[in-house]
Amino acid sequence: MGLLTVSGSPHVQSKTSTNNIMWNVVIALLPALLVGIYYFGFSVLLITLVSVASCLLFEYLIQKYILKGENTTCDGSAVVTGILLAFNLPANIPLWIVILGSLVAIGVGKMTFGGLGKNPFNPALVGRVFLFLSFPTKMAMSSWPMPHPMFSNAVSDAITGPTPLSIIKHGGQLPDLMNMFLGQTGGSLGEVSAIAIILGGLFMLCKKVISWHIPVAFIGTAFIFSGILWMCNPQEYINPFYHILSGGMMLGAIFMATDMVTSPITHKGQLIFGAGCGLLTIIFRCFGPMPEGVSFAILIMNGVTPLIDKNIKPTRFGY
Repeated sequence: MGLLTVSGSPHVQSKTSTNNIMWNVVIALLPALLVGIYYFGFSVLLITLVSVASCLLFEYLIQKYILKGENTTCDGSAVVTGILLAFNLPANIPLWIVILGSLVAIGVGKMTFGGLGKNPFNPALVGRVFLFLSFPTKMAMSSWPMPHPMFSNAVSDAITGPTPLSIIKHGGQLPDLMNMFLGQTGGSLGEVSAIAIILGGLFMLCKKVISWHIPVAFIGTAFIFSGILWMCNPQEYINPFYHILSGGMMLGAIFMATDMVTSPITHKGQLIFGAGCGLLTIIFRCFGPMPEGVSFAILIMNGVTPLIDKNIKPTRFGY
């Protein structure tokens, strides 16, 4: 007679694994990476590789020499963190700053709490906010590289200028919406092309890596709230389409707010979480001193996630 194996829940069997989920996210990020390389050159690839390699190295070293636990560098989570951190940086960022951001993202944002599944905040955003607060000049949106398509007659990749969010905040000629949709505009490595991010999001939806609740609630709330402000005072506030297509709105809503570790587990909770992110983003953009607010909005809502999960629970079986 065989021995029974007694283990804790959950007991649901599934072919889905952490490794499988993370590598699907990596595949979904490839369109935005390719568009970034096309518009900003191979420095995008270099920054991304350095960020990923640094995240893998720091996770391995912390796991081996400090936590002394099982090696988790092969599960793909550090790779995703590295890519997302790189996507939040400008194409002219010094590599040593990228390495420092990777250390904070992995060492502080993830491994301090015990590793994947235990971190309350999105590690890539922890690294990004640390760099933003520590190196405001390097991270200033008024001096990021302007796009120069690979096969065009652009003179130099050293030309810098304000991003659409910086223009929105301080006034100026707004870029064409179609250019913002395709990626022909200033911004960080992975946020410039809305169509590339949407393609990645659709891939993750098809693979059931994410659900529609957080992205739709995030973008929908931001659109409605910014639209109300625009209708009340069109001289002071801009068309809501600019808010949706500029900055990290699409990247944050589809790839970072949907992080299953740091977002609510129920669909109703996810709708509240996404709506909170969208509302806070527009408040920060329109009434705060900084052009962007996506990172801060998501991190704040990450902190609210346990409260949402505690108060919004599915009905127990049999009740």
